Amino acid sequence: MTPGREGERVVSIIQARMASTRLPGKVLADIAGRPMLVRVVERARRADSPDEVAVATTRERQDDGVADLCRDRDIPVFRGAAQDVLDRYWEAAQEFEAAIIVRLTADCPLIDPGLIDRTVHAFRTAEPPVDFAANRLPWDRTFPIGLDVEVCSVEALGSAWREASEPHQREHVMPYLYENRDRFRVLHVRHETDLGHLRWTVDTPEDLAFVRAVYDRLGQEDFGWRDVLALIEREPELSRLNAGVPHRTHRDTA
Repeated sequence: MTPGREGERVVSIIQARMASTRLPGKVLADIAGRPMLVRVVERARRADSPDEVAVATTRERQDDGVADLCRDRDIPVFRGAAQDVLDRYWEAAQEFEAAIIVRLTADCPLIDPGLIDRTVHAFRTAEPPVDFAANRLPWDRTFPIGLDVEVCSVEALGSAWREASEPHQREHVMPYLYENRDRFRVLHVRHETDLGHLRWTVDTPEDLAFVRAVYDRLGQEDFGWRDVLALIEREPELSRLNAGVPHRTHRDTA
């Protein structure tokens, strides 16, 4: 393991807010009897590498329900800026004393604990050391959309927080790091087969229908992403539920 990174505190921070252009309130939408945010937290907690899993929501009144849900279920929660999500992450990282930050989003209820661990391990063991690691970059995606894991050091996050000025860099948290490859060392964790065309995130009613169908079919809580892949190979019609949904890019802002 890279010297200085063994034993450093790893915190998974899940960004969540009720506002959504295409599916308002989606983070609390029911999936097999539990809110989507709870599903994401539960799956993130099954990863071995993070020391803590927390939620970062906003100070807006409409997100009181998100904060209340977290408190009721003993999920650590931080409330910060609505549009400046980079600032929200930076403040949350300070609140939870993170040395290594794992960025997850509340609209990915199929997030895989093993992929979280794989990406964190790649970050911590990289030689030479890296500032940022992810299992997807906007121009090079090999895992299905909805399995995204981004990992960075608190020092790199601090640099982005101080220096990033473009709206998409503030809203999407990490672009400043991977858009400045001359300054930051970036590691891309790839899958051997290109599955980047598959859409497993929730941003529209069609996406929600797909994810609900997956949970209904698998009938268990600890399935992995390969179980989902096997399912849609058996039932290809499931992928057609949201095949026509366009994916937002890292430069799109609300």
